Amino acid sequence: MSDLTPLRTSTALLTDHYELTMLQATLKSGTAHRRSVFEVFGRRLPNGRRYGVVAGTGRVLEMLPRFRFGDAELSFLAETEVVDQDTLDWLADYRFRGAIRGYAEGEVYFPGSPLLVVESTFAEAVLLETLVLSALNYDTAVASAASRMSRAAGTRPCADMGSRRAHEEAAVAAARAAVIGGFTSTSNLEAGRRYRLRTMGTAAHSFTLVHDTEREAFAAQVEALGRDTVLLLDTYDVEEALTTAIEIAGPELGGVRLDSGDLAIQASEVRERLDALGATGTRITVTSDLDEYAIAGLQAAPVDSYGVGTRLVTGSGAPTASLVYKLTAREGSDGQWQSVEKLAVGKGSTGGFKQAARTFAGDVACEESIGVPKLPSELIGSRPLMVDLVVDGEVDEGYTGAEGVRRAQKRHSASMAELPRTAHRLQDGEPAIPTAYYPTG
Repeated sequence: MSDLTPLRTSTALLTDHYELTMLQATLKSGTAHRRSVFEVFGRRLPNGRRYGVVAGTGRVLEMLPRFRFGDAELSFLAETEVVDQDTLDWLADYRFRGAIRGYAEGEVYFPGSPLLVVESTFAEAVLLETLVLSALNYDTAVASAASRMSRAAGTRPCADMGSRRAHEEAAVAAARAAVIGGFTSTSNLEAGRRYRLRTMGTAAHSFTLVHDTEREAFAAQVEALGRDTVLLLDTYDVEEALTTAIEIAGPELGGVRLDSGDLAIQASEVRERLDALGATGTRITVTSDLDEYAIAGLQAAPVDSYGVGTRLVTGSGAPTASLVYKLTAREGSDGQWQSVEKLAVGKGSTGGFKQAARTFAGDVACEESIGVPKLPSELIGSRPLMVDLVVDGEVDEGYTGAEGVRRAQKRHSASMAELPRTAHRLQDGEPAIPTAYYPTG
């Protein structure tokens, strides 16, 4: 984490007002220090999706040590009278000392999967709700979309080009999540620096337009960046631009990019022309508002790679994973643990401590098995899904920074390989495997 340079020292005010008013009220009622368990889960997947991808966990762990209330934060809370002096005094000494466990980042998940479990006092744990959900909801949405896109692309690489369509910090998070979900590179340099991601990019239409002619623009780009560069063909006329590109760079031209029109037809015409000119090794990249469906529609086209922007950073129609953070168990007034759950219609929760595992039929996953509070003996051979992320307030840094991203990439690849073939279909359908609860307590 030493190479991460945050925009702010403290992350404590990246939260909602009511987290602190709940804290004040529980300090007064005497329930603030009850041991409690909060759980992050999704009641359902976005409509028609067959699986989701956990992402954002590493970012939560990176922000957790900085969730402290310093002079600036306390002064703001005092000036605005958000909480009283007793609560401010308590916040001044705040440090998360509990435990966090959950699905490893990159893991696939299904409705009801206990993605993150926070165990601490009520006061310590409730303050983390907004921070946890803001990271997991956005990153999970992007990683889930990226996974669908990269699966549709097959062996052809996908690059994140969505920075200009998102908040500047969301763009970094999106790049990280996209790589976890299967993308191979990003245009975002800050994401490249923080997480050691591969960055890419050459030129936009403005580069061509600033020159007097397209020929001058192409010549300048090749001179500056070499023959292996990628030339953008559709500022004016694609066919004329392609002829000019090969005249300047020769058949050693690295690649061309198409950003408008009927991409399948244009790619076929460009490939035929490139081959006729002897540029058989020149690659074709396509961009222009791509999503998983457009990528799947280009499977038969002679395309070598994809650049994806808007649809990626907005979750391809599902901009949030709709994850929630709910209290599922707490210490009672008698000191004994009690399961608690929400019963509201359509917004219920399942109380209790939980363990989760993926059950298999041969080598193929067939069930998301959740034991409450533990898995039954007949499921012992299933693959456990939950790992320790924070123990006694200490973060496992192996899940953060560049190492955390690499680890999450591997986890995602392995998890996808376990799923049934139906999981890879883009058509609307039910979750690829069912979720089953096993009450054993």
